[in-house]
Amino acid sequence: MATADIVTLALLALLALYLFSLYNRLTIRRTRLRNAFAQIEVQLKRRYDLIPNLLETVKGYLQHEHTTLTALAQARNTARDSLQAAAAEPGDREKILRLGQDQGALDQALGHLHVNLEAYPQLQGSQNMAQLSEELTSTENKVAFARQAFNDAVTDYNLCKQQVPALFFARLLGHRSDATLLQFSDSALIQDATRISFQ
Repeated sequence: MATADIVTLALLALLALYLFSLYNRLTIRRTRLRNAFAQIEVQLKRRYDLIPNLLETVKGYLQHEHTTLTALAQARNTARDSLQAAAAEPGDREKILRLGQDQGALDQALGHLHVNLEAYPQLQGSQNMAQLSEELTSTENKVAFARQAFNDAVTDYNLCKQQVPALFFARLLGHRSDATLLQFSDSALIQDATRISFQ
């Protein structure tokens, strides 16, 4: 065997080892991304399960606010459907973007309900309402932490794919598109929080 053949075989062996290593790294990161999304899914399902209890609690007080209650129920159902679609493919850009939009609509509906509840101090003072409010707040915090973990996993996956030489081989190994960050309506508010003007 000629020296050129040995060098060629050695280079091919190194390339094969690199491809195996890259495939494993990308697969591990994609699995972490899916696991992180599963944590979001758990918390959002808990949130969705709390909303019917909240609606039942306030229904007697807000009978003339039927449109508010209906809008909240519809926003919850739409967000739940988006979550199911995104859970099937947490790497799908369109499904993640849709989930973020639908969560924003649900946040707005909950905010509108909260504004209406301010007119009912006896409802706000009820133990059942206080408990539901506490559970929703706790769940919102857990959703925020889970979303951060998911976005960290997305960033890690995308960075691994976008580094040279992985950039040239990721598509070949079945990792075609970048994962998408999950952003809710509060993402814009958080980014705008630093733009405070005293003028």
